[in-house]
Amino acid sequence: MLESSEYRQRYREFLSRLREARAFARLTQGEVAQRLGKPQSFVSKIESGERRVDFVELLAFAKLYGVDDVRFLDPDSPVTGPED
Repeated sequence: MLESSEYRQRYREFLSRLREARAFARLTQGEVAQRLGKPQSFVSKIESGERRVDFVELLAFAKLYGVDDVRFLDPDSPVTGPED
């Protein structure tokens, strides 16, 4: 089982990858929120770690950003650029 500090660190890395994918897709938080039918604060709170993202939401982000959802979960796989 992951220790609490290791879990937090890995989640921070995941959030960084989520923000990176949004930037690569050239979308603002407001644009993402509008496309998802949510307020901009929804995206902001997820990206800042204030609100946890669930798996169904992750799938929606991945689709919107044009990223294979598995790439978000693999820390060794870049979320941007072509897949191997």
